[in-house]
Amino acid sequence: MQRSELLQKKTERLPDIITALYENEKARHYIEAADRYLESIGYTEHGLRHCKIVSRTAYRILKNLSYPEELTRLAAAAGFLHDIGNMLGRSMHHKMGAMLSKEILEEVGFSLKDITTIMTAIVVHEEEEGAIPDPVAAALLIADKSDVHRSRVRNPSMVSEDIHDRVNYAATESELTVDPENSLITLSLVIDTRISQVIEYFEIFLSRMIACRKAAGVLNTEFNLYINNTRMA
Repeated sequence: MQRSELLQKKTERLPDIITALYENEKARHYIEAADRYLESIGYTEHGLRHCKIVSRTAYRILKNLSYPEELTRLAAAAGFLHDIGNMLGRSMHHKMGAMLSKEILEEVGFSLKDITTIMTAIVVHEEEEGAIPDPVAAALLIADKSDVHRSRVRNPSMVSEDIHDRVNYAATESELTVDPENSLITLSLVIDTRISQVIEYFEIFLSRMIACRKAAGVLNTEFNLYINNTRMA
């Protein structure tokens, strides 16, 4: 069974407005176009698989931490649309994506207030933006950065040539857990060190993990990272 299928089986039924967003023709077209562009420049998979996983994970983070339903659905929407700006190029894709999302969200039925929150979260999902203004943005950032897994690698035969592909392909298991009782969000990875050494993970993901810790603070939680059963952060 594919990792995405396992995640969907573990996740409760999403609100109807999110299901409608998943089925929106424009949203799906933008995501697929963005992923085709990223494929053409050698990036890992950023298509419907990634967007649904990020959407469901962002939803689950806030749901498990007992945030109101209105915020959980905003996190799910932001997660699904966060990468659509890549169809206009990688540079500034987060800001382009925020602008592109507005029409889609209006079409599906979100209020202007909710659209504003979602657009802000999409901008903030790039860790370089620094400030994390609210729980929706925090959940999206953690969900996006935690999708590290070999299923994102398009061409396994080429992993020796690209560090991002190599690290993702080496990640044979990836699980994000939320422990509300102890205020912990934990990313647990199993990395096959025959493919990539653990140090390579930090070469490309250190800034992302720092951003996740900052985002966890916004949610009044602590972010932990475990690799091969050893705590790294």
